[in-house]
Amino acid sequence: MKELSKPQKARAAIAGFKTLADSVILRGMYWASGATGRKLENTLLQLNPEIYGSMEDPRIVELKGLEYVIDRLPRGIELCNRLVLTALEDLDGTSFAEIIPPKRRRLSYRVSETEICFVITRGKTEIYDLLTHLTFLNIEARNIAAKNLTGDELTREWKELCRLVEANQDPSGEDLDQALWNLSIILGRTYRETQQTYEYLEKNRARGHNNGLFRIIHALGKRFSAERDGSEDGLSVSITPSLQEILGHHRYAAQWAESVVKALVERDLHGRPIHIISANLHSFKNTLFGKGALAKKRITVPKDLFQMVHLIRDKDVDVGTYAVQYGYFEHKDTSGSNIDVQIIDTKQIEKACLHPDLEVDFAFLNQSEAVLLVIDYAFGAQAYEIMDELLCPTNPDESVAGIVSLDIRSISIMGKAGTLPGKKGDIMLATAHVMEGTPHNYIFDNDLTPADFCGKSTVFCGPMVTVLGTSLQNRDVLQKFHESDWRAVGLEMEGGHYQRAINAAIIQGHIPKDMKIRYAYYASDNPLISGETLASGPMGAEGVVPTYLITKVIIEKIFGGDEGRE
Repeated sequence: MKELSKPQKARAAIAGFKTLADSVILRGMYWASGATGRKLENTLLQLNPEIYGSMEDPRIVELKGLEYVIDRLPRGIELCNRLVLTALEDLDGTSFAEIIPPKRRRLSYRVSETEICFVITRGKTEIYDLLTHLTFLNIEARNIAAKNLTGDELTREWKELCRLVEANQDPSGEDLDQALWNLSIILGRTYRETQQTYEYLEKNRARGHNNGLFRIIHALGKRFSAERDGSEDGLSVSITPSLQEILGHHRYAAQWAESVVKALVERDLHGRPIHIISANLHSFKNTLFGKGALAKKRITVPKDLFQMVHLIRDKDVDVGTYAVQYGYFEHKDTSGSNIDVQIIDTKQIEKACLHPDLEVDFAFLNQSEAVLLVIDYAFGAQAYEIMDELLCPTNPDESVAGIVSLDIRSISIMGKAGTLPGKKGDIMLATAHVMEGTPHNYIFDNDLTPADFCGKSTVFCGPMVTVLGTSLQNRDVLQKFHESDWRAVGLEMEGGHYQRAINAAIIQGHIPKDMKIRYAYYASDNPLISGETLASGPMGAEGVVPTYLITKVIIEKIFGGDEGRE
């Protein structure tokens, strides 16, 4: 029997992890060190995701992966042996303390010192994301626990760590150096690697987001050792019946879409031409109103659009307060979907608002009476649910408008993605979305071309792979997608789901078949290059140019005049 290739093994591992996760959702519970938990670990180890670096090596603890996970899980996760995934209704209005991690808008509640409840409002993608992070932590907890014993005796380094943590000390100077040295031996990492992770976590610890490296490592090792010795219950993960019942039924997405349409109705904008844009919540606001906001504060406006953006950030200019005078409105989400919306009535925009770098037909912009609906980033499969609900006719308020069918003129998707041929900051234009782990592929005509970017950035065109999650990425699989006949140029999490909803709306007659569709991504990482994965850190200022270049091009496409006159 012919042995499977590395990409084939990795694809089997991804499929295996998804199957196991789906079985957990149906069953409603598993033990992290039980049969299902060990199978999840084995599939994750076989997959060996790039974002988790050296996870497969039991001799060392993966520090960059640990930083990434701790930033996306609630403070104190390492202390817990009971985790519950639940629906919003179960805990809304209780006295439990809310916790939201710094790098993922994921609502959770601390029920006790050892129990946390996660509120799941974004569907299965959010569950996959959580299970990969929790599985990673359990693998590392096992590795840490294995390093705290020599035979039947605790190691000197582990005893020192226990003494430090149990005394609730924050060492400094020579004591800190000694503590980091001892910890580096436990972790199997160099002193400098340990110091870097310690300093990284300390910054967020000061903001109340984590308990610090010493306490995290101590708690993970202690919990697993107690579980191994049988002195404490093992880590369990449960899914409540209320969550099981609503998965796949768009409950939060429907509430979200109804609230957005209701906001349009209340401002008498629901009958106007609508352009839907999925993007961050700063670039379109700053691009359309930044010049006016700076001028009002009597700050000299740079001639270059990107320099203007840097100036807005440096001066901390409140563009939103200025923008509300010219048709801008912020619609905060209350459905639990965690997707805020900006509504921009372009009829109210004045020429003085616009930066001269914007090449738009202002007369057409003013006459078109278009409304921009800028929606914040969705998360994975949640993109299908919110777009499906938004494109369908809805009745937001029976006493006011009846059934409302929005006049959608274009849909533009701008997102972050991993690049396969390029580097951070490059731009990828999708020609199709390939759904990883499924037979579903979506091809479309992208209204954006490399020529639109006038050589101001490196632009790649080709299919994008829509992956199951940020943590389920494997170099061999991605290399295969890039170098085979697929010729994929990047990977992301929402595009395929958006296109699935768009195709459904075309079939149902909610939007025209020839409606303009735009997909543009800027590269936040390259998972094929060591040190360039998401775990290596954020883009920072280098993300400004690609983000605002895509924003500029989309605005110019919408208000160039051609589209609206059809």
